[in-house]
Amino acid sequence: MADETTSKLRTLIVDDEPLAVERMQVICAKMDDLNVVGTASDGAQALRLIEALGPDLILLDMTMPEVDGLSVAKALVKNAERPAVVFVTAHDNYAVEAFDLDAVDYVLKPVKPERLARAIQRALERRGATGSAASNWLEELWIPHRSELIRIDTEEVSRIDAERDYVRLHVEDRSYLLLQTIAGLEKRLDPAKFIRIHRSTILRKDRIKGLRHDGLGVWSAEMEDGEALRIGRTYLPKVKAMAGRGKA
Repeated sequence: MADETTSKLRTLIVDDEPLAVERMQVICAKMDDLNVVGTASDGAQALRLIEALGPDLILLDMTMPEVDGLSVAKALVKNAERPAVVFVTAHDNYAVEAFDLDAVDYVLKPVKPERLARAIQRALERRGATGSAASNWLEELWIPHRSELIRIDTEEVSRIDAERDYVRLHVEDRSYLLLQTIAGLEKRLDPAKFIRIHRSTILRKDRIKGLRHDGLGVWSAEMEDGEALRIGRTYLPKVKAMAGRGKA
């Protein structure tokens, strides 16, 4: 019979702060699904240990001198078989970059055991998923909220509005601010599901009830909740093409 450790996630802890490493080791020791196989104090050492140890999971600090956490994750993207990455950081403003690199989760310091447990569960679920190709488009967004980040599935977002260097995500009867430009976010969203109708507005296509001609060449998109949003002239041909009324 295989040793029970083979069913655990072989885990590497990476952080340049010794006390942070020690705290993470204590938390991990109490989790039945983890087997800590090593620790690294910087990104360069982490890459060497990843190659030598072949861990299943990396608990990766974001900000480290010289080779930081993002650089480590970018280096791993090139590998066909790579460990799952959970970023562990005191900074909440790298979430979009982290999930562009296919991170499993993004946990804010000080790390709470129950929050890390949720991240570990996500890593286990990903390991158990078979036959599903990774999407090239964002499937989830992580929004700073109090002392942690909350996960928003893009399927839940009906509308996105630009607010200077931020975007406001509309999810049912709530909205959330994310530090990201609307142009940058548009490039990461599946064009089969989202369409930009104005320089300040992106809509989820299946939430658009219809198009309305308001006269003098002005068109609006009618949403499921009855709200009408003006379509910018630059974006009108593409919106009409979506509705089968012209060419993009």
